[in-house]
Amino acid sequence: MIDHALDAAKFIDLTWMNVSFLFIVGFIGGLVSGFIGSGGAFVLTPAMMSLGVPAAVAVASNMCHKFPKAMVGAYKRYKYGQVDLKLGIVMAASATVGVQAGIKIQELILNKWGEAGSNLYVSLSFVAVLLLVGSYVFYDAFKTSNSEGGDPVPKLARRLQSINLPPMIHFKTADLTISLWFTIPVGFATGLLAATIAVGGFVGVPGMIYVVGASGLISSASELVIAFLMGFGGTVKWAMHGMVDIRLTLIILAGSLVGVQLGAIGTTYVKENMIKIVMGTIMLIVAVSRALAVPQYLNQLQLMDVDKFTLSILDMVSFATMCLALAVGAVIIIGSMLKGRRAEYAAQTSESYEHV
Repeated sequence: MIDHALDAAKFIDLTWMNVSFLFIVGFIGGLVSGFIGSGGAFVLTPAMMSLGVPAAVAVASNMCHKFPKAMVGAYKRYKYGQVDLKLGIVMAASATVGVQAGIKIQELILNKWGEAGSNLYVSLSFVAVLLLVGSYVFYDAFKTSNSEGGDPVPKLARRLQSINLPPMIHFKTADLTISLWFTIPVGFATGLLAATIAVGGFVGVPGMIYVVGASGLISSASELVIAFLMGFGGTVKWAMHGMVDIRLTLIILAGSLVGVQLGAIGTTYVKENMIKIVMGTIMLIVAVSRALAVPQYLNQLQLMDVDKFTLSILDMVSFATMCLALAVGAVIIIGSMLKGRRAEYAAQTSESYEHV
């Protein structure tokens, strides 16, 4: 149990400035979520932590807001024919197990090292995961930018799909057949990270692309199904420990529900490669933001001696970098949408003139 950790958990005061900031962050997080299939927690969790919310509360509140938002995004993209419902459900089965394991890890860390230990764990995990996955996704996006005929199936996915290891499962919308055993570790890792650092989508989406072999468009859409199913179970578990701040959940959810629909619409106007570029760019910027926050937690655990002035500077730069990540993501997505709409309008106008 985490009774000791609960005593340490501080639910922040909500000033008008904090509420406004969280709403804007929620909107941009939802925009990114609808566009790339992630729950947006890779920006929302650091944003809440930058306001003084303990890592465990930020993760739990994020998971609580994620599943209704994911449901809206999944439904929207299902209407566009982008969701492989079977793939999402199969992946969610092992992701749900991963969520329970991830929450247990957080409980152990909170009991042993308290709030500072949890904050350090979340931040270091953010840096490691986002740098590793973000770098590869960014590299792959540029490598395939000039390819014709859509995204090629990655070599690893082709090899795994060629291995006949029953039970074999066919996913109609994704147009692929692969062994169930190769989907399990991807799903489990997605749930594990979603529960511990709330960035499951940044394992689930690349995992479905590079391991399972689904396209970027299908993967980002189907991950919303996974986020909904595992988010519901994780929310119940966290709520039983009193770690969900419903105030934060409702504020970011209000902004997210608007943003996620715009993000989902944006996917219909861009090439699949653009989804990868947005993923990689934001992930790398957020990784830098979290890295700058690490000295503060090391200082609290007495593992590093840093003066208050330096810590305050690092904290401000970390916050500014995180805001930059939000701005970059919003500009890329909205810019892509506007460019796509202009091209569509120009094509319709040209077609109208031809019929005159």
